[in-house]
Amino acid sequence: MFVPALLVTWALLLVPALAAVTWTATPFNPASVPLAVRSPYLSAWLAQGSGTALNGAWPTFWTGSILGWAGYAKVDGVAYNWLGDPAVPGTSFTKATQKSLKFTSTQSVFVMTAGPVDLTITFLSPVEPTDMVNQSLPLSYYAVSAASNDGNAHSVQLYTDISAEWVTGDNSLTANWSTTTGSVLTHQVQLASQTQFGEVGDHIQQGSAYHSTLNTAGATWQTGQDTVVRAQFINNGKLANTQDTAFRAVSDRWPVFAFAHDLGSVNGATAPVVFSVGHIRDPAIQYIVANNGRQNRSLFFWTRFSTVANAISTFLNDYANALARANAFDAKVNADATRISSDYASIVALSVRQGFGATEITVSRTSSGGFNTSDILMFMKEISSDGNVNTVDVIFPAWPLFLYTNPTLGKQLLLPLFEYQATGQYPNKWSVHDMGASYPKAIGHNDGNDEPMPVEESGNMLIMTLSYTQKSNDLSLIRTYFNLLDQWTQFLITDSLIPANQISTDDFAGSLANQTNLAIKGIVGIKAMAEIAALVGDTARSSNYSSIAASYVTQWQNFATATDGTHLTLSYGDSSSWGLSYNMYADKLLKTNVFPASVYDMQTNWYSSHANAYGVPLDTRHTYTKSDWEIWTAGLVTSTAVRDLFVSSVRNYAADGKSSQPLGDWYETLDGSVEGFRARPVVGGHLALLALQ
Repeated sequence: MFVPALLVTWALLLVPALAAVTWTATPFNPASVPLAVRSPYLSAWLAQGSGTALNGAWPTFWTGSILGWAGYAKVDGVAYNWLGDPAVPGTSFTKATQKSLKFTSTQSVFVMTAGPVDLTITFLSPVEPTDMVNQSLPLSYYAVSAASNDGNAHSVQLYTDISAEWVTGDNSLTANWSTTTGSVLTHQVQLASQTQFGEVGDHIQQGSAYHSTLNTAGATWQTGQDTVVRAQFINNGKLANTQDTAFRAVSDRWPVFAFAHDLGSVNGATAPVVFSVGHIRDPAIQYIVANNGRQNRSLFFWTRFSTVANAISTFLNDYANALARANAFDAKVNADATRISSDYASIVALSVRQGFGATEITVSRTSSGGFNTSDILMFMKEISSDGNVNTVDVIFPAWPLFLYTNPTLGKQLLLPLFEYQATGQYPNKWSVHDMGASYPKAIGHNDGNDEPMPVEESGNMLIMTLSYTQKSNDLSLIRTYFNLLDQWTQFLITDSLIPANQISTDDFAGSLANQTNLAIKGIVGIKAMAEIAALVGDTARSSNYSSIAASYVTQWQNFATATDGTHLTLSYGDSSSWGLSYNMYADKLLKTNVFPASVYDMQTNWYSSHANAYGVPLDTRHTYTKSDWEIWTAGLVTSTAVRDLFVSSVRNYAADGKSSQPLGDWYETLDGSVEGFRARPVVGGHLALLALQ
């Protein structure tokens, strides 16, 4: 029986740690603030922690390695540092004071006070799920506007630079660079010796970083040693329009690539000065085709732009429109999520850029060298856990993000997995775990020795395929790959009612036989195939699989229910065990209704009294949990109060100031500390409630 008093007790436990923050934060201060997050290799963050301002630390790559990125302003001849944490010997400057931070699904906006002038810095990483060119473009904006805060006019100049740390995970390697002028100013920097499809420290060792701005009146530029270039601006308010051509190691006198803009006399808010940062490589993905062949794939934006310069120019000149589109997207997401709660809207806003920032949209070339625009495949890096390509059980928790924003993106994520296995090169009868051990090499597992999650991945593929088909009314996947889907279903029929000892997606928790939650996934997978068969007119197969799923549910209830009838077990026969039965969310999503309402009510009542200070544990083996699975579970419970218990738990963890890494999905429910993962795309699962709307 549901007891509201238990929730009151729980709520008293949820007192977030008070962070050392001196500014207004809306909706809250996250552990790490996304600054430029567009791809696995364009991923710059502010490690905010318990209260680090924009100029209190260097921005970092998602791994935590430093990305040199500095900003200054001169106001009436006095220099202020507003971005990064540089030391410049022989100069005098003051730290600007951060007044506020606000984040939305696409933007992080800081207001910094530089004496009598306030600077508004907008970091915009566009999310454009229905525009494949824009979504595939690995460029991000930041724009700076100045306004007097004392009613008087003031002379203002702006400065910003990036370092060569943006192009490598090994700062001892040699970089070279160039600057192009014209209507657009662009600094391009890259490793002198590149490794195609190679990573060091999760940085790609291929391609170039680009730092650009429009060449408006009063714009100057310079490349050179960090202290020299920054001192030039601090002392003179402008740059020398000179290039350092002594190409060298990234850490040898730290070359930086800088711009300055003279805003003249400023009173009211100026039009924003717009900059872009990006990381572009070609080819982007190595992809396995039939007969163990290899195909090089390019980012989709190349289908519209013949040169990087053209792409950057279009991008910079489109800022006002891009900002309007971003504001509209943010407003739609916020309105939809706020129907659940403001806490929920804040979690979603923090998750969107991170989810998309692990993905890349690609295209192949025709035999004549043109682009085959009918062949669009999307790839996802399993960031921070092991770097695999298109890991099925990472796409699966992230799936609500794509269902909600554009189901076609989900199809493009599944297609590489279908295409590869349809060639017959993968030897196992269940679904492959991933498309390759090391991003960006999607070269399959022809030896069949990928991480074995047979029930997990087979169920995931069936569930995602049906959900895509239901959302899109596009039958192409189920018609083209019907035999593969049926093969995986046949495997589930043999191994999902009583799952053999194996790992699930929560592999860090270890392997286990007779997993209740894994059986749920397998049973829903079988029922999903019944629905798929019905959609293509195979009524006999549909009826057979529906009967099997119904029979399994009856048997499963006997196996999986604790002897006192109060909860599902973690594994059959262990009545003292329990866990988050998040795979039941799939039954809700697909509207397959294979599990009786009584099971949903039983789990809801159980969770209402088993929350710790920061949420409900993943299972009884540990006190840690997963934020994505908590929100999935919030989608299956039958009580609004228990739904909100899960939502507020995740929100309080995300805002607790105990970490400084990009949002981690694996954390401790007792004290809200991070367990391990960071920056993973599975936070797309935080949109699970939106996918049900």
